[in-house]
Amino acid sequence: DVCSSYLSSGINAEYGDSDIVYKYATDSSLTIKKYGESLYNNIVILAPSVASFGNAVSANDFLTFLDDGGNIVMTANSDVGEPIKEIAAEVGVEIDDEGTAVIDHMNYDVSDVGDHDLIVADSFIPSPVIVGASPKPVLYKGVGMVADLDNPLVIDILRASPTAYSHAPNQDILEYPLAIGSSLLMVAGMQARNNARIVVFGSHDMLSDKFYNANVKAQGSDEDIQTAGNRDFASSVVDWALRRNGDLRFSNVKHNKVGEAPSDAAYRITDEVEYSIAIEEMRNGNWEPFKGSDVQLEFVRIDPFVRAFLAPDDDGVFKVGFKVPDVYGVYQFKVDYDRTGYTHLYSTTQVSVRPFHHTEYERFIPSAYPYYASAFSMLGGLFIFSFVFLYHKDTAVEKAKKTE
Repeated sequence: DVCSSYLSSGINAEYGDSDIVYKYATDSSLTIKKYGESLYNNIVILAPSVASFGNAVSANDFLTFLDDGGNIVMTANSDVGEPIKEIAAEVGVEIDDEGTAVIDHMNYDVSDVGDHDLIVADSFIPSPVIVGASPKPVLYKGVGMVADLDNPLVIDILRASPTAYSHAPNQDILEYPLAIGSSLLMVAGMQARNNARIVVFGSHDMLSDKFYNANVKAQGSDEDIQTAGNRDFASSVVDWALRRNGDLRFSNVKHNKVGEAPSDAAYRITDEVEYSIAIEEMRNGNWEPFKGSDVQLEFVRIDPFVRAFLAPDDDGVFKVGFKVPDVYGVYQFKVDYDRTGYTHLYSTTQVSVRPFHHTEYERFIPSAYPYYASAFSMLGGLFIFSFVFLYHKDTAVEKAKKTE
């Protein structure tokens, strides 16, 4: 039974038998959509060597499933078939040719039989939401992969060490390998712009009970033998791929003037404003308050006028206060959170900012005091001149001088 060795990955325990449908890859009744609707939320393909899927299901059908928001987990190995390679290539992951394997003469396990293709790998992506908080070294025996550099959505979940390369074991190297060193991927993922996820394991065996229960120690290492981290690593990655971890959602977006109730009324320039948004994170299949400390709010009118970090509380409510810019117009409260391992969180709320009404200006503006002084000094000068002109009287001597 090809499935029995892989059920301990936790998929069966998490979803229950009633929610899982098992199909052979060559089943003549295999179908993904019916009446224009996807039959499944997630698909796990444990058939790395399949030459063709049953019922004429093609790689494009799986890509359409991704476009519709579904998630895919699939495995490959050194005998990888063309359908698996085609699906991976379409999402930006190139799998090496059939018959090749990842080889590392410096980081192979002590139980390796001589080909140096039983690798001890620990170059995990620094993202606890994908690989767990403290992943242990894992055993790997499979094919190498490389990411398409033109696809920024590809995630390098597990890289090879700098001394690894991809080639057919026990054969002379006559051509440059597909990839060498850290550019060689062992496990790769991709999160599409619609937040659908796909993960490709380059090793079918790393998900088996044999590797789950194995001990690991790199040849020449001074460290003690320890249990392989395959079980925890696979469980974390599969949970992430099936969106049991790393999903974000928001609710209860509120904004208001400080000290007032939330309102849709326009704000006035220089008003003090409060903004809040509740964000939840899917963790182990349950929605919990999100605890991120790097969520930012932007107050945007074409360009951001204000950018500030939102402070979370224990209930996952993020808040910030700021002063509205002294430039009126149409603005947006914008939260655009995009981090590796998490779904893209995007929220915008449009508001208007008006200038002061003519009755709202201060009666006397301190910065205008010099102008006030100049105006009153001119009035005073005019009064003195008028007084002198009207009431000044020439003496008799001055009149005689004028007559002469």
